[in-house]
Amino acid sequence: MLPGSIQISGETLSGAEIRDICESLRENSVRLLSLRGCQLSERDFGHVCRGAAESRSLAQLNLNLGIVSNINRVKQLAEALKTNRSVQSLFLHGSPLTDAGLALLNPALAIHPSLVALDLGDCMLGDEGINLICGLLPPDGAKSGLKELTLSANPGVTSKGWGRLAIAVAHSSQLRVLNLDYNPLGDQVAGMLAVAVASSRTLEVLDLEGTGLTNQSAQTLLDMVENYPTALRTLILAENNISPELQQQISDLLSEGEEEEETEAREVTAREKNPWICQNNSSSQMVLMTSGLGDSLLAETEM
Repeated sequence: MLPGSIQISGETLSGAEIRDICESLRENSVRLLSLRGCQLSERDFGHVCRGAAESRSLAQLNLNLGIVSNINRVKQLAEALKTNRSVQSLFLHGSPLTDAGLALLNPALAIHPSLVALDLGDCMLGDEGINLICGLLPPDGAKSGLKELTLSANPGVTSKGWGRLAIAVAHSSQLRVLNLDYNPLGDQVAGMLAVAVASSRTLEVLDLEGTGLTNQSAQTLLDMVENYPTALRTLILAENNISPELQQQISDLLSEGEEEEETEAREVTAREKNPWICQNNSSSQMVLMTSGLGDSLLAETEM
């Protein structure tokens, strides 16, 4: 039988429910476990962590909205992740993690062989936490790292921390989705991010919704999209002080790039099916690089 999912939201979990969850984890019959906003005792949280550690089928673990509520739970989760080898996506959005908690969790994140998507939105992080996260975005030629990263609503991070992240993003060989929405970034940080996007060969989605941007940073982003070939396909700028005209110009340019890629993909496919057909136009010389990521891992389970 194929692994299924357990999704419970906002409930107080009984001991019997915890036993059922842990048994399913040990039997490798769960691919997605979401306990978003649930209430459970310290003892039961430990049982869930041990079950997750033993599971070989668990690919997505959603502990959003305050489940990892203290340092003891952070330690138990870290121990589970050191043993588990299967989790690909970890969601801790809305957890009072702080830099100290992330420092305890980070060693397990850094050595995990499968983790590619991480949500640390609204986790009360600061610059030290961002420094640790940068280590999960290794440069070209290094080990594999995160493909999707959410850092929404962490207002304690300063421009220095965001600058450090921009450098890591510019050199990351893996990152494809970056969500920074609802952070007070401002135009200065947006300029740093524009440079990072222009340098990145992999970043496809950048969410800057509600980040305090103005037409100044939008113009910088427009120049970047217009003049530099990037992998970027989606740039979210809603709820900023940016004119609709500039937003539309950026959107149109990104759409044009996506249409060109689709055309090139069809031409490549046609040539692969008919290798004896010689094409003389210049587009036949182009090689299409696609992401291979498919649908967003972070979108497979609700926040």
